[in-house]
Amino acid sequence: MKKRVIAALLASLLVAGLMSACTSKEENAAPDVVKENPKTAEVDLSSNDESVPVTLNEVAHSIFYAPQYVAIEEGYFEEEGIDLTLVTGFGADKVMTAVLSGEADIGFMGSESSIYTYQEGANDVIVNFAQLTQRAGNFLVAREEMSDFKWEDLIGKDVLGGRKGGMPEMVFEYILRQNNINPSDVNIDQSIDFGSTAAAFSGGQGEFTVEFEPSATALEAEGAGHVVASLGVDSGYVPYTAYSAKSSFIKENPEIIQKFTNALQKGMDYVRNHTPEEIAEVIAPQFKETDLETITTIVKRYYEQDTWKENLIFEQKSFELLQDILESSGELKERVPYSDLVTTEYAEKAAK
Repeated sequence: MKKRVIAALLASLLVAGLMSACTSKEENAAPDVVKENPKTAEVDLSSNDESVPVTLNEVAHSIFYAPQYVAIEEGYFEEEGIDLTLVTGFGADKVMTAVLSGEADIGFMGSESSIYTYQEGANDVIVNFAQLTQRAGNFLVAREEMSDFKWEDLIGKDVLGGRKGGMPEMVFEYILRQNNINPSDVNIDQSIDFGSTAAAFSGGQGEFTVEFEPSATALEAEGAGHVVASLGVDSGYVPYTAYSAKSSFIKENPEIIQKFTNALQKGMDYVRNHTPEEIAEVIAPQFKETDLETITTIVKRYYEQDTWKENLIFEQKSFELLQDILESSGELKERVPYSDLVTTEYAEKAAK
């Protein structure tokens, strides 16, 4: 479904000549990008006296992305001369739509989306320039406690999964195959919208559900479920989410991309050098609906499973592993060149 949406979008953009962005937006959608775009390589960001607006569209607003929110709350983007507008897309397909149409300058999502658009023949390739997470961020939740859970326990069971072709579902299926289980031997429901599976599970659907935080912890808190496995631990190191932009935007605005990456690296450094309790306090304003104790619990869970990289460099071996996962899920027509879809220039400079 995701690939079809992206393919349709690409076709419409090509027909329209990329002359306009979407004219109707949801309440929380990104603002229109000014047609006479001031964000070009001519903008001097060497001084912090003048900041440049950048719109970032994120796939979800989750504690899973703590280093990003640390960078926001600690003022690292401001220090780099960037006036950041953060928009939540609620799904990689919607984030990609925003990036392709020009509603967003930078997208934060699973890198599989950049591969899909490349396969569909995008003229302006979406290039990944910084990788944030190195493990999956979701958890398997059961209705009952299962201290001796084994993945074989899912055979023949009803599981609320993710959308076909999305990282949550593909990593889930990857784990099943790693445990010699054919995904077809599990009754995986892929019909529920992103972000609605926890409510469906709480309402009685499924025997298991795959959830991000804070949904997994919330289900435990209300007594509706119990976390029995971490997909992040059992799948190993996977390039789960990364920052990307149109190749034309990167080419025209290298200074902006570098400053943006510098700010993120500062957030990464903070997370690596502070305790979960300290991290939770910093990012708490981003999650006003969640109490500090719960935020701390979630940060600690991600912290202890080595969720975040030391730097933002998207290495080739990680990209090839991503393609392995796509191949095993039947979502890859043919392997694509790492050099076409990834640049490490900005992350390498930021890490120095």
